[in-house]
Amino acid sequence: MAGRAAPAPGALLCALLWAAAAAAGGGPGDNPAPGAFGRVYRGAVNISAERVYAFAYRSEPGQVDAVRVYVNSSSENLQYPVLFVVRQQKGVLSWQVPLIFRGLYQRTYNYQEVSRTLCPSEPTPETRPSDQIIFVDVASMAPFNIAYELLVTRLENFQLETNKAFNFTASPSQPQYFLYKFPQDVDSVIINVVSDAAYPCSVVSVQDIVCPVYDLDHNVEFNGVYQSMTKQAAITVQRKDFPGEQFFVVFVIKPEDYACGGSVPSSIHGNVNRTWNLQRTKNLQVTIVPSIKKSDYIQAMFFSFLSFLSFYLGSVVVAFVHYIRVQRKASAGRLSPEHGSGMMTSSHPISASTPEGSSYGAIDESSSSGGRQLSSPEHRPPAGSDTDSSVEEESDFDTMPEIESDKNIIRTKVFLYLSDLSRKDRRIVSKKYKIYFWNIITIAVFYALPVIQLVITYQTVVNVTGNQDICYYNFLCAHPLGVLSAFNNILSNVGHMMLGFLFLLIVLRRDILHRRAMEMKDIYTLDYGIPKHFGLFYAMGIALMMEGVLSACYHVCPNYSNFQFDTSFMYMIAGLCMLKLYQTRHPDINASAYSAYASFAVVISLAVLGVVFGKNDMWFWVIFSMIHVLASLALSTQIYYMGRFKIDGPDSDLGIFRRAVMVLYTDCIQQCSRPMYMDRMVLLIVGNVVNWSFAIFGLVYRPRDFASYILGIFICNLLLYLAFYIIMKLRSSEKLLPIPMFCIVATAVVWAAALYFFFQTLSSWEETPAESREKNRPCILLGFFDDHDVWHFLSAAALFFSFLVLLTLDDDLDTVRRDKIPVF
Repeated sequence: MAGRAAPAPGALLCALLWAAAAAAGGGPGDNPAPGAFGRVYRGAVNISAERVYAFAYRSEPGQVDAVRVYVNSSSENLQYPVLFVVRQQKGVLSWQVPLIFRGLYQRTYNYQEVSRTLCPSEPTPETRPSDQIIFVDVASMAPFNIAYELLVTRLENFQLETNKAFNFTASPSQPQYFLYKFPQDVDSVIINVVSDAAYPCSVVSVQDIVCPVYDLDHNVEFNGVYQSMTKQAAITVQRKDFPGEQFFVVFVIKPEDYACGGSVPSSIHGNVNRTWNLQRTKNLQVTIVPSIKKSDYIQAMFFSFLSFLSFYLGSVVVAFVHYIRVQRKASAGRLSPEHGSGMMTSSHPISASTPEGSSYGAIDESSSSGGRQLSSPEHRPPAGSDTDSSVEEESDFDTMPEIESDKNIIRTKVFLYLSDLSRKDRRIVSKKYKIYFWNIITIAVFYALPVIQLVITYQTVVNVTGNQDICYYNFLCAHPLGVLSAFNNILSNVGHMMLGFLFLLIVLRRDILHRRAMEMKDIYTLDYGIPKHFGLFYAMGIALMMEGVLSACYHVCPNYSNFQFDTSFMYMIAGLCMLKLYQTRHPDINASAYSAYASFAVVISLAVLGVVFGKNDMWFWVIFSMIHVLASLALSTQIYYMGRFKIDGPDSDLGIFRRAVMVLYTDCIQQCSRPMYMDRMVLLIVGNVVNWSFAIFGLVYRPRDFASYILGIFICNLLLYLAFYIIMKLRSSEKLLPIPMFCIVATAVVWAAALYFFFQTLSSWEETPAESREKNRPCILLGFFDDHDVWHFLSAAALFFSFLVLLTLDDDLDTVRRDKIPVF
């Protein structure tokens, strides 16, 4: 707080003031005493004696003058406070001393020193200086004298400058505010406020040039936009929101810290609910810097779309190159007409990967399955009949009941081949997997519509109330566009939608080429390669697109209430990938779409419960850990026995666990025999160790981010199963073709980079908004995108490459008979 001597007022004004003061005998009653800036006035008032001071100053043309009034009273009598009323040309400001602030549970905080900045006079269009007068009335209803002190100063540094830091102090009873005017070439600025100390809790507000200025704890939220603050705050302000092209930046210190995550001061615990002159001074530094321009928005949008359009271009180039290679081989006579399309599809992620006319249900008489005769081709339906939208129900087909009678024997053989687990009619199995696609579309529509409506409501509330504590943005890199507060966080999700759609196109092309191959042969007797069922792939593509849509919705206003929007389809993507990997060599025994999506619903429900109850409630972690371990054991048992482990017995609810214990006792304790399925046993032992470790970790440490904890469980299980699959594939002397090898390497590299940016925490809705803002960081890409946006870009590419790995991993088996392809 700095002051300087005021310029001499006009002669006529000075004479009038001194005449009034002389007639009043020193200024009691209604007659003002002339006051001087920078001088301390001491006096006493009571019910019959008031004091009025008049301060005159000259305002230069185009200059904004601000005056600050400091008052002090030694009285602690709350029944008879000293009242101060400041009258200006266009407004009145009043307060009392002791000044009272109210906190939680009716606690009060009383301050005997108060200083306020008066609403400055607007610049006049006149070319000559103008004279201004301020009257300060001091009064009290006390029947006795109450002493006071008064100091009025003119502020030297009231207007903030662009790119220039300004330091000051504030307290609950001595708030501060300053003026900022937009330069001619600046349309948007960011107000950066920092402090070395987290507490006391403070509020930063941006208000229009309107009097009065709301600069106390109980009214600072009445006007403009505001944020709570500990060590850091940032508010983006646009010129278009202020017709006068200027605004006030208001700084208020709160009497308590609970709003910023702090505790109630220990000095007022117990029965004492009144505190005097609590020292809560905070040193602050404010810097206003220009934000990005319109050209930066255009550049960022071009970068986002062109980056992912390059994936489309790359896919077209690969498809064209592969087509040329196949045509050259065909013209050179190295490709027989009967198997041309089959060879064509063996090494390209976009083309179909199945020999023409291959069968998905028939097993050669010489295969290991045995005990089954093939029906003649003329009794089979046309090969393309399964593409009709009106596919018949499963009961309308001849499902060959003898398959059901011997599958219990077949699936318990020590060495299983793909022909043993692809015995069902292809059309029935294909229809079963298409349900995944149609169900996820239904789920997406019903899930997304209320989500979009809700986040629009959130954004509207933020814009109307100005409360920026509702949404947890990275405020140092939050670029608004229209009604959206953080357009960059939404734009960065375009990769999920574009690459999800590209994956659907790739799968569709494979599907079309496969159907053409089937139509050319019109038989189901060629048992080559992995059975091609595309329903799960279509579901994965839709899930990737919906992850982008819902992540964008979440980032419209990220907070505690809508976190599940960003994670729900992440769980589904991880689950669908595991199901697809398992379905590759177990096409007849994979889970149905209904049970799979029901399981995902249970996981999402547990995630919500974990966020609500998982912070402090030990009982939740005990129950969740038990569910996790029991589910791991039950799933392991089903996988080990290929789905033939029945839940039977008089106590069928516990039958699976009873039988698991019996088998464990018989094989490992009583006989101590070697496991029948060693490879599966190794996988399941490692998997259970990983899952039990997660359960123990959660029980001991109780991580606060429960949603990420659940996602970590899914991802670790998926990576474990994928690694096991690739190791077993190589162990079985199978090959990795160049394209799946490239996709595997790209997946590993991009995921590593993506996870690096994912763990750069920029905000956290598990903390208070003020504490979350301590993690905010500036933009790192094009001055527009932050670390989390880069995570969006890289994770979209990583998921796309991951899907291509699953799509192309077994292309080398297209010319291998199924009775030669091992199951693992």
